[in-house]
Amino acid sequence: MRVSIALQTLAVFFQAATAGLLLSTSYGETLHGVGARVMYGASMLYVIAAVLAWRPGGGSPRPVLYASGFLALASAQVVLGIAHVPALHVPLGVLMFGLSVLALARGASRGPTASGGALRQRAR
Repeated sequence: MRVSIALQTLAVFFQAATAGLLLSTSYGETLHGVGARVMYGASMLYVIAAVLAWRPGGGSPRPVLYASGFLALASAQVVLGIAHVPALHVPLGVLMFGLSVLALARGASRGPTASGGALRQRAR
């Protein structure tokens, strides 16, 4: 889980950096487009990791809901980017970065069993 959240956070940060390049260089659009695909893939990976860590019936589905919500935000972000609506695309990107950093910090503060539903099961 932590690796997928870290990858997602890095991808969203990369998007912020390439957004500036998008406005000032000829290759910025290419980098931002590639970054968008990586960020969306990282969001899907986060959902998959959350489902695998959840192990239906073995714990709270809350991480799956968080990951699915982030994927929904990423989907909206892609649509807004394609439609060239920066008035919504940029603030949503900032929100996504904040939420991703928050999820990363929350996972890091829980220690080694943060995503280890199986580890908690073995301890019982």
